[in-house]
Amino acid sequence: MGNRLQNALSRQAIHLVQQGVVTPEDLDTVVTHSPKPATASNPPPCPPWKTPAAISTPRRTEMTAATTPLATLDDQLAADFYLYEALLSDEERKILLKARTFMHDEIKPLVNESWGKGELPQEMIDRFRGSGLAALSYEGYGEHLPAVSHLLGGMLAAELGRVDASCATFFGVHNGLGFYSIYYGGDQEQRDRWLPAMASMEKIGAFALTEPLGGSDVSGGMRTTARREGDTWILNGAKKWIGNATFADYVVVFARDVDDNQVKSFVVEKGTPGFKPVKIEGKIALRIVQNAEITLTDVRIPEANRLQKINSFRDVAEVLRQTRSGVAWQALGVMIGAYELALDYAKQRIAFGRPIAGFQLVQDLLVKCLGNITASWGMLVQLARLQDHGIFRDEHSALAKDYVAARMREVVAFSRELLGGNGILLDYDIARFFADAEALYSYEGTHQMQTLIVGKSITGHSAFV
Repeated sequence: MGNRLQNALSRQAIHLVQQGVVTPEDLDTVVTHSPKPATASNPPPCPPWKTPAAISTPRRTEMTAATTPLATLDDQLAADFYLYEALLSDEERKILLKARTFMHDEIKPLVNESWGKGELPQEMIDRFRGSGLAALSYEGYGEHLPAVSHLLGGMLAAELGRVDASCATFFGVHNGLGFYSIYYGGDQEQRDRWLPAMASMEKIGAFALTEPLGGSDVSGGMRTTARREGDTWILNGAKKWIGNATFADYVVVFARDVDDNQVKSFVVEKGTPGFKPVKIEGKIALRIVQNAEITLTDVRIPEANRLQKINSFRDVAEVLRQTRSGVAWQALGVMIGAYELALDYAKQRIAFGRPIAGFQLVQDLLVKCLGNITASWGMLVQLARLQDHGIFRDEHSALAKDYVAARMREVVAFSRELLGGNGILLDYDIARFFADAEALYSYEGTHQMQTLIVGKSITGHSAFV
């Protein structure tokens, strides 16, 4: 613990000298007269689980001569005020920096035009396909690496959200909701049938749970039905807000079995008769995500396409418990992206003869943003530790999603405010973050539903209607 703290403090000290905040002489005086560090005979307290791997100073990302190094590609993000990324191992950090470079170089140039048109171009899907990011955390599939802890998985989700929430959602629906539903709910034959192509992103997945007349209440009020006839299931009903559904190859559809009234799950393959997805138009958020309203009219699905391990909504809730934390990490990424835009703008925007970064009220907004980011990041780091040790519960994910999404809303509003009139122009990016935050705040469980989950946990009383 002491070595990791010393390493983090040393990196921060070097950063302060490089930025001109302190001189080497001042720093030497502070270190000389600082309190005695902890020793083996007087160690600091340690948590009751294993500590992260020893941290070594990360190397800077390799850049080509034709590329100008940007602050957003530095080893330390401007928003990482408490050095959370230093908790990653060297191998994990290489993966994170690879994703950071990919999102900046390959995806960011496509985002604004795609968002403005409300389209997900095939070129963007192709670039994700070649990134190697899919299925990293799924043993036996894709480019699985033992280094992918829940902490790294979360930071990867944040890295996508830091560039664009729509892209993070597209990838999260495929790699999280769709992939995990089959990975968790399917038997080995079903995993082997569908997941290799999803791991390479040759096939894209989707997840159809929400209905036109039911969101948070689908656990007990699902209207889409499944009726069995021999080895065939017949599905009827409708789904809404289903990301990727207009083009997905495999859509995981949830329906209520009319015989036992339990929720079952089915993989509906592209082109199945009676399955009709229609793109939802006129969205003001996550415009790149191709959300659809789906109608199912006597859709015939073989028993072989029913996920064998999902036999009640309790099983569905397990999928949501795992993926809800990913949405919280995406919200953190949106906060970071918005804050970075506001910070860079404040340093460049000149008013009354000097950068507005030197104005007290501007600094107040920036510090509020940084405080929200730092607090949210700390919560998510601890959540990842609980996940890695298998001791996290529904209410842990619910509190994280609720708290971080609420802080995200504040940060994007403060950041947009700082840009003034330019804050509503797509050219300055922040308008996209501001609009997309509203969708993240609502999906994967609204604020009200998350509070009821946590409230039941802490009081022992259910307030659900």
